[in-house]
Amino acid sequence: MTDRMDDVRFSVPLYTQAETAGYLGMAPSTFRNWARGCRNTFRDRPQVVGSPLITYLGSPRSPRPSIPFIGLAEGMFLSALRRAEVPLQKIRPALEMVRERIGVEHALASRRLYVAGADLLYEIDDDLGGEDKRETRKLIVLKNGQYVFREVIDRFLTRIEYDEPGEGPGDGYARRIDLPGYEVAEPAVLPGVNFGRPFFTATGTPLYVVAGDLRAGEPVADVADDYGLPVDQVAEVRERIEREVACPKPGGCACSWTGARTPRASLRRPESCVRMF
Repeated sequence: MTDRMDDVRFSVPLYTQAETAGYLGMAPSTFRNWARGCRNTFRDRPQVVGSPLITYLGSPRSPRPSIPFIGLAEGMFLSALRRAEVPLQKIRPALEMVRERIGVEHALASRRLYVAGADLLYEIDDDLGGEDKRETRKLIVLKNGQYVFREVIDRFLTRIEYDEPGEGPGDGYARRIDLPGYEVAEPAVLPGVNFGRPFFTATGTPLYVVAGDLRAGEPVADVADDYGLPVDQVAEVRERIEREVACPKPGGCACSWTGARTPRASLRRPESCVRMF
């Protein structure tokens, strides 16, 4: 196996934790718990300690970029599981068991987990407690005699493209991610393109460049013409910005804060808000 330190997917910190949360459409505090681990104390039951689930480089508490591309892919997998509305703390034990059975580093970003993960979740069923077992079963469904991830999860996971086993230095790991949350625009992430920042697949134009022009007041049609992009794709980016502008909450909202240059953008945004691009 090639030394992964020679593979930029594993060795180069590209994103801050807040940026990664924004790309995945989640609250920064949620992603931090995945990257740093968590410790929750309760009055009526034992303390819950969760180990980190996301690869990071350097200090997990640094405001500097610390998440490599492979960490973004791991976050994408966990974000897919959240689509089943199952609390992550309820399925942590199952994920740990599956990672051990797969037997590779960065299992959450591996093709093996996508292909065999649902069957493995079923196989470890007897090793889980009652509540953990019930929640884990919500992730999978029996189809044509084989356990697979539920459609809402699988639809999310198909946005991850993997190396084929034995193909290239990644050996079955994620190599491309199509960002979630878009119906028309097609922003993707490749670690060797645009310094790992999202870009429009139609032209290679960085997403933040288009968003910046729109925030500055440029018409959708003009921006589309300037960068050779389909008008409907640029319009979707504009709609995401407009949702943020229309939000009545001071400082933004948890689902669509994008940091637009409006008077309220100078207010302190809530911890749950995310910057999409």
